[in-house]
Amino acid sequence: MPIRADKVESPGWWLQRLGKKLLDERDDRTDSDGETEPGLNTLRRYAEGRPCLPHVLGVDPREAKEWMRDARTNWTGTVLDSPVERMHVDGFRFGEPDDDSDDARAADKDANRIWQENSLDADADLIHYGALSQRRAFALVERGDEGRPVITHETPRQVAVEHVQGSRRKLAAGLKMWRDDWTGNTRATLWTPDRIFDFMTKTNTPTFSGRAAELRGWDAFALPSQEDGSRPNELKLVPLVPFINRRNRRESGFAEHEDVLSIQNRINFALINLMAAMKYGAFRQRWAAGLEIGEDPLTGKPMEPFKLDIKRLWTTEDPEVKFGEFGATDLRPYVAAVESAVQDLAAISRTPPHYLIGAVVNVSGDALKAAETGLVSKVRDRQRNFGESWEQTMRLAFRVLGEEAKATTYTAETIWRDPESRSISEMADAAVKKQAAGVPWRQRMEDMLYTPTQISRMEIDRAADALNAQAATEAAAPQPTSLDDARAKRDQRPVIGRGADADAA
Repeated sequence: MPIRADKVESPGWWLQRLGKKLLDERDDRTDSDGETEPGLNTLRRYAEGRPCLPHVLGVDPREAKEWMRDARTNWTGTVLDSPVERMHVDGFRFGEPDDDSDDARAADKDANRIWQENSLDADADLIHYGALSQRRAFALVERGDEGRPVITHETPRQVAVEHVQGSRRKLAAGLKMWRDDWTGNTRATLWTPDRIFDFMTKTNTPTFSGRAAELRGWDAFALPSQEDGSRPNELKLVPLVPFINRRNRRESGFAEHEDVLSIQNRINFALINLMAAMKYGAFRQRWAAGLEIGEDPLTGKPMEPFKLDIKRLWTTEDPEVKFGEFGATDLRPYVAAVESAVQDLAAISRTPPHYLIGAVVNVSGDALKAAETGLVSKVRDRQRNFGESWEQTMRLAFRVLGEEAKATTYTAETIWRDPESRSISEMADAAVKKQAAGVPWRQRMEDMLYTPTQISRMEIDRAADALNAQAATEAAAPQPTSLDDARAKRDQRPVIGRGADADAA
C-alpha cells in the first residue's frame, strides 16, 4: 500500500523530504554561478586519498590512471588527521561552578560510566573525524535492552535531520536510511518528538522526487511490538545530536579539507606531470646524422641500427656519420611547483609545515610551538562547537535513565584535553606557580592533563598518605611523663663534684 506524502509533517512527507535531502547531498551539485559544490562521495574520496584523475595532454588516460596510483599523495588526509588527534574528551562536569557537592560529583561519575559503557574513548574520534571530513556527524541516543543509554556514531550518508523553523538547535524530525545486508532491502527509521516510524522497501536504490503525493514501493515496517509500524517516542525529543563542523562557513557544515581540494588537484597534476617527464624526458635521447638504416628483408621495415645499453659502444665505418644527444628535461620546476602548492595548503588549512614537509632540523621548541599556533587555535574552535553537542548527548543519555535533573541542567561542561603540546617540566613548573597563586589542587591536576578518574584516585591516595604521615609523626614524638616521674629521675642522677659527706647529708 503506497504511503501518502502530500500532508505536511506527516510520516510520508518527512520520509520523502528527508530522504531526498539525504540522497541529494551525496553527489556533486552545480550552483547558479556554475561552480561545483562537492558532494559527500567526493569528500570521502579525497579523505581516503582517491581524488579525481587529472587530465594530462598527450597521455593515454589509461596510462595516466596507472601513474596516478603512485603519483597521488594524500595531503588532505594529514589536514584531517592533525586536528582529530588533538581532540580528546577527558570527561564532563555537571552542576554549578561552585558546587562541590556529592550530587555534582555523582553526575560526573555517571557521565563517565555512560561514556565508558559506549566505548566512546574510541568511537568519539569517529564522530570528530566524520564531522571534519563529511561536514557533520551525528550521535544517536537510544535505550538499550537493559535500560541503559546506547550512543552510536551516525554518518550524514545515512542520516538527515530538519530543524524547527526559526531554530538552529531544536530538531523537528530525523531520518536514518540504510541497506539491510541480511535481507537486501532498504530500511528507514523516522523520529519525531512524538512517535517513531519504521519503513522498508525492497529496492536497493530508492529515489525521491520531492513532489510525489504518495511513495510507492515503501511499506510500514512493523516490529513484533508494533501494530502500525510506529511506536511512541519516550524521550519526547529527536534522539539525534548533530556535530556540525565550521558552521560559520555554511549553515549545514563545511568540511575541513573542502577549501583545499583545488590545491590537492594542483599537487596531483604537478606530480603526474613529473612522472611523465621522468619517463619520457629525464633520460638523454641520442641522435645520429648521416647514418644509413637498412631494411629487414623479411618485413621490409627499417632495422634498428643500435641498441641502447650501458655496456654497448656505438661505432660506424662511415666517417661522415655524427652522433649526439638531447638534453634531459629539468625536473626541478615540477618539484618546486609541488612545494609551492604544499605551502599554500599548509597556510589555508592552518596545518603546521613540519606536518606536511616532515623535515625538522635545528628548530627550537619555541619555533615549533609558534608553528602549531594556528592548529591549536583551530582545534579549540572545533572543541567549543563539538562540546555543546557532547553536552546535549549526555543530557539525552540522562533522559533515557529518567534523571530529569541532570537531563535538564545547562551548566554541564565538556572537559577537553589540552590540544597544545607541552613538556612535563613545563606543566610541573606551571603547577608550582599556580599553587603559589592559590589555584586549587584539583584544577592544577586538570591542567597537568590528568583525567577526572585519575584525579579522583589521586585524591584517595593523598588522603591515605596524609593519614600515614600523621601516624608516623605521632609514633616518633617523645611520650609525655608525669611530674612525679620527672622528680624521681632527677633524684636518681649522680651529683658530680660533691664529697661523700655531702652526699650522705
